[in-house]
Amino acid sequence: MLRSALLVAAGICACDAFYLPGVAPKQFLNGDKVPVKVNKLVSVKTQLPYEYYSLPVCQPPVVEDAAENLGEVLAGDTIENSLYELNMNKFKFCSILCKKTYSEADIKAFQERIDDDYRVHWIIDNLPNAIRVYDEEDPTAVHYERGFPLGIAAEDPRSETKPTHIYYLYNHIRFNIKIHTDPASFEGHRVVGFEVEPFSIKHKYESWPSDPAETPYLETCNDGKRVDHTMNPQDINSPTDVVWTYDVMWESSPVKWASRWDVFLKGSPDDQIHWFSIINSLMIVLFLTGMLAMIMMRTLHKDIAKYNEEVTAEEAQEETGWKLVHGDVFRPPRFSPILLSVCVGTGVQVFMMVVALMFFACLGFLSPANRGGLMTAMLLLFVFCGCFAGYYSARMYKMFGGKQWKRNTLLTAMLYPGVVFAVFFVLNLFVWHEGSSGAVPFGTLFALLVLWFGISVPLAFLGSYFGFKKEEIKNPTRFNQIPRQIPEQAWYMHPIFSILVGGILPFGAVFIELFFIMSALWLSQVYYVFGFLLIVLVILVVTCAEITIVMCYFQLCSEDYNWWWRAFLTSGSSALYLFLYSILYFVTRLDMTKFTAGFLYFTYMWIISATFFLLTGTVGFLACFWFVRKIYAAIKVD
Repeated sequence: MLRSALLVAAGICACDAFYLPGVAPKQFLNGDKVPVKVNKLVSVKTQLPYEYYSLPVCQPPVVEDAAENLGEVLAGDTIENSLYELNMNKFKFCSILCKKTYSEADIKAFQERIDDDYRVHWIIDNLPNAIRVYDEEDPTAVHYERGFPLGIAAEDPRSETKPTHIYYLYNHIRFNIKIHTDPASFEGHRVVGFEVEPFSIKHKYESWPSDPAETPYLETCNDGKRVDHTMNPQDINSPTDVVWTYDVMWESSPVKWASRWDVFLKGSPDDQIHWFSIINSLMIVLFLTGMLAMIMMRTLHKDIAKYNEEVTAEEAQEETGWKLVHGDVFRPPRFSPILLSVCVGTGVQVFMMVVALMFFACLGFLSPANRGGLMTAMLLLFVFCGCFAGYYSARMYKMFGGKQWKRNTLLTAMLYPGVVFAVFFVLNLFVWHEGSSGAVPFGTLFALLVLWFGISVPLAFLGSYFGFKKEEIKNPTRFNQIPRQIPEQAWYMHPIFSILVGGILPFGAVFIELFFIMSALWLSQVYYVFGFLLIVLVILVVTCAEITIVMCYFQLCSEDYNWWWRAFLTSGSSALYLFLYSILYFVTRLDMTKFTAGFLYFTYMWIISATFFLLTGTVGFLACFWFVRKIYAAIKVD
C-alpha cells in the first residue's frame, strides 16, 4: 500500500461516489469474458516502441485497434485485441494459442528484439501487466515492473572461439489475475492485479492435426502436468516450429480497486528521498530569503531614507551605488527588446500551463490509469494559454516603446511552437524510418497544426490586442537622453560569470526531483508524486525570484543599469545545468545502443531545457522587474 503521507502530499481524495471518465471500475460475473489487449514492445536501450504484432506472433484473424487519445498516439501506444481467451474465475492449464513456423528472417527479428531488451506490454481492464522482480541481496523483497521480457540470450558454452549466444523465446505465459470481491457493495468481481510469469518451453508432440477444431496432444504439459522452469527451453537459433501456450490462474485479493496501482508505485523510490530533496531546497530558499531580507530591510531602507533627506549638492555628488542610475535603469534593453518581450510572453504561457497542469494532477485527474491524459492535458493547456503569451508580450513591448506590434505578435505565436514543431517533425522522420509505432501519423501532425493555428495563434492575437490596447506601463523614473557611462566592473560582476552563478541555486533546488522525472521519462518508471512536485515547483519559483533580485541588486550597486536581459538570463541559466545534467544521466544511467535513440534523447532534452529556460527566466525577470520598480518608486527624484 502506498504510504499515507504520500497520499496526503499528492492531494488525492478517495471517493466512492466519483470516478473519472474512462477509469471507472468494471465488474465481471463468473464466466464473463475478460479481454486481453496487447499494447506495444518497449526498450530503454532504443527508446523506440514497436507494435506487438510487428513480430510474427499469434494474432487474431481481424486485428482491431482501440480508440486512442492524442497523448497515447504521441507516446506510441497501439492497443489491439488478442487471441488470449480469459473468462472470470475459469482456470486454464497449457491452453494452446497457436503454432507458428519461423523462417530465418523471423528468427532474426526475434533475436534483434531480445538483444535490445524489449519488453512486452499487455492490458487487462485498463491495468498493465506486471512481473515480479526479486532482490538478489534479499530474496524476500519483491517489487513489480511493468511488462515482461520477450526472451533471453545466454552465452553458448560450446563456443570455443568468440562468444556466441543462444536465444530462448518465452512462448508460454502464465496469467496470474488477482480479483477483489465485496458482496456488501457490488455483485461480481473486480480485477485488481495482473501478473505475468513467462516460461520458455520446447513443447513435444507426435503430430499436429490438420483440422483446427482438433486439440493436439502436448507431451510436455498434458495429463495434469504443470509447466515449470526445469523443462527444456524453446530456442530460436534456426528455423523451427514454436507452440505458443498459456495458463490462467485466478486469485482472490484483499486489495481494493482504488489501490490496484500501488504495486507499481511501491517500486518507485522511497518518499524519504523526496522529503530530503524538499528540505535541501528549503535550506536554499531560507538562505536567499535571509539575504534578501537583509538587503530590503537594512541596506535599502537605510539608503532610501538617507537619499530622500535634504542634502547639499556637494553631499549629493558623493552618493554612489544604485541610486545614481535612476536616470538610466528603465532605459529599454540595447539588444532586441522585441525578442525579450517574446521570451517573457512565452514564458508566462509555459508557467500558466504548468500551474494548471499541477492543479489537475494533484486533484487526481491525471492518474496513471488515465493513459495518455498527462500529454493530452499538457498540449491543450499550452494551446489555450496562448492568450497570456500575447497579452504579456504586448505589454512589455509597448513599455519598451516598440511600434511593430504585428511582428511582435507573430513572433510570440510562432517562434517557440514553430521551433518545437520543426524539431519534432524531423525527429518523427527518424522514428518513422525505423518503423517504430512511436512515429506520429501525419493525420495527428495535422491535428497538432490545427490546434496551433486554429486555437493558439488566434488566442495569442486576441491577448496581444488587449495588451496593446491597455495603457502603457509607467515606470517610476524617466531615462535620460544620453546614457550614463558604466564604470569598470569587478571580475565577479562580469555578465557571464554572474549569470552562470545565478543559475546554480535554482537547479540545485530541483535536481533531485529531476532524477525521478527523468527516470520516468527514459526508464519507463511510473511517476505519480505530484504533491512533492508541486512543493518543488513552488520552491523553484521562489528561488528563481530571490536569486535574480539579489544578483540584480548587486549589479545596480555597481552602477550597471543593463539589467533587463541579465535578469532573464540569471535564473534562466539553470537550464544550462539541466542539459549538462542530462549528459551525466545519459552516461551513468542509460545504455542506449543506437544512434537514433541517442539523437532522440539529446534532442528531447534540449527541448525540455529550452522550455525550462523560458519558465525560470520569466519568473526571475518578472520578480526583478517588480523589485526595481519598487525601490525606485521609493526615492524622490526631481
